[in-house]
Amino acid sequence: MTAMHEAVLLRRRGAKAGDLKSYIGSGGLAALKKARAIGPEETVRILTDSGLVGRGGAAFPAGRKWESVRTAKDPIRYVVLNTDESEPGTFKDRVMIESDPFMVLEGLLIACYAVSATRAYIYVRGEYRHVAELLAKSLRELQQAGHLEAVGPNGAALEVEIRRGGGAYICGEETALFRSIEGYRGEPMAKPPFPTVAGLFRKPTVVNNVETLANVPDIIAFGAKALRSRGTERSPGTKLFSVSGSVDRPDTYEVPFGTRLSDLLELAGGGKDLQAVLMGGAAGTFVFPKDFDLSLSYEGVAERHTTLGSGAVIAFDRETNLWQVAERLGRFFAHESCGQCVPCRVGTRRQHEMLQALAEGHGRGDERGLLTRLSQVMTDASICGLGQTAATAVRSLLEAESAGLLAN
Repeated sequence: MTAMHEAVLLRRRGAKAGDLKSYIGSGGLAALKKARAIGPEETVRILTDSGLVGRGGAAFPAGRKWESVRTAKDPIRYVVLNTDESEPGTFKDRVMIESDPFMVLEGLLIACYAVSATRAYIYVRGEYRHVAELLAKSLRELQQAGHLEAVGPNGAALEVEIRRGGGAYICGEETALFRSIEGYRGEPMAKPPFPTVAGLFRKPTVVNNVETLANVPDIIAFGAKALRSRGTERSPGTKLFSVSGSVDRPDTYEVPFGTRLSDLLELAGGGKDLQAVLMGGAAGTFVFPKDFDLSLSYEGVAERHTTLGSGAVIAFDRETNLWQVAERLGRFFAHESCGQCVPCRVGTRRQHEMLQALAEGHGRGDERGLLTRLSQVMTDASICGLGQTAATAVRSLLEAESAGLLAN
């Protein structure tokens, strides 16, 4: 393992995952104990000072989210752990839970204590059966050992419920996820109000993904410096990346923010003779060799007009027809659109039809111009992030083609 490939969140990977005694023996649950000692206000302050932002793609400051719910007037509050990891090419959260389920659950318990949550929900992707079983087993052990006691408001025991998704990509969006937990069709809701004001069951809600909450125990146990000792000023800490495609060692890699994309690709055994990398999954952008030196930080990707998204990094060699890749992305979005709003419901289907024509070589000749205009409509008029980002990769591919960057 090189110095660049740091194991912080994944430091227990390969050890006794799911063994509570082993977890406690390596310092686990010390952060929860400390949080109870210092109180909710100080716990949230430490988290805020650390600069932790959401690792699901939106990069919203976690401390600000927690503080909004902690100070809410409504006494009924919820915390939701979003384990609906459905972005194509993304598998880091699954690896995180398989490696260290108790670290994730400790982060969840600290969040619940910090905001005085009356109940917590864990929403697990439908295909992640074994992940749901591992979390359920780990929760039972924590409960039987008394670690869920005095975590809820006024010293009450915390109730945690695991809900399985039905395999809908849209339910990774927080408001659609809420609707699914409530027993309705998973469709996004307009914002505002935001979840911290009216989220699950229209009550103040903290929703964080797996990687975000996995960072919490170290931050609380060792202070804000635990995160800020790595990464960059504006992007503190480490980041998990799911690297796949034309690489020799596809896997989940943990590197400090600020690591170069080329270095990450080298870790995975790729980087040579690559045509492009799709950053952020289906909703991300294509990046080409001239930009492989980009810094994997929020400020770094912003400078190059790309995204970290969910942490997916999919490499493509020079033999790959990227228009065929784009056609599959278009098919995915057309299938996964919930159909609630016209720009997304109709737009994703028309986009797929044009991409199919380009991939098969029998287009009318005006598809590129139509795709550009359609992408703007979907971005501006769709209700949620699915429709707003469904054309992002296609738009980056059109720009690359104009610049002569495609191999075929």
